[in-house]
Amino acid sequence: MILARNYWKKWGEIDIVAEKGEITHFVEVKTVSRENSESDMGKVPRENLADNSGSYRAEDNVHPWKLKRLSRTIQSYLLEKNFSDYQKWQFDVITVQVNLGDKRAKIKHLEDIILS
Repeated sequence: MILARNYWKKWGEIDIVAEKGEITHFVEVKTVSRENSESDMGKVPRENLADNSGSYRAEDNVHPWKLKRLSRTIQSYLLEKNFSDYQKWQFDVITVQVNLGDKRAKIKHLEDIILS
């Protein structure tokens, strides 16, 4: 069940707050798009690639400073909603990589990421 969308504080925003079973999930959604297909990736200069697979990964946008801001925002939500110290919660990232050329998307759900 979705509890909140775009929960905002001046120091950060949580895209989705959801509950599944007894666990509250704080979810960051990151999307990247490109116009070329996998076969065209050989034409992209190597210095523009984030990994050796030939594509920029959406999860690369979850930087350490972003994690710090998310952690603070999650703590604000927990305090505001009077969560007990015993209630379970976790931080997840959903990545979406959209290929505009063939109108396809790859979605990954990265679960229970540790916040510093």
